[in-house]
Amino acid sequence: MANLTVINTSAVPAYVRGALSRWMLEPAPGLYVGTLSAKVREELWAVVSASVSDGAAVLVYPADTEQRFAIQTAGTWRREVVDFEGLALVALNQLEEDNETATS
Repeated sequence: MANLTVINTSAVPAYVRGALSRWMLEPAPGLYVGTLSAKVREELWAVVSASVSDGAAVLVYPADTEQRFAIQTAGTWRREVVDFEGLALVALNQLEEDNETATS
């Protein structure tokens, strides 16, 4: 069964954006939304996560969890997804916080 899938990208190569736009809509730059089967979602994510290099990407899709979704990330993000007793929470990267404090 196909389900709503969201992928957000930052600084990924043009061919990755092209691959995503074949299967999903791009309502805002770097934001892709579509109704995909699990197989297509997994194949697209494999391409995206292998190709981010200096960029980053986040995948959000329906899952059988308390929150009813799962999150996967690739590349370097300022935020980190942390599992807290079965809930996906987002925490700021400690190194980024230290750098921001030092430059303020």
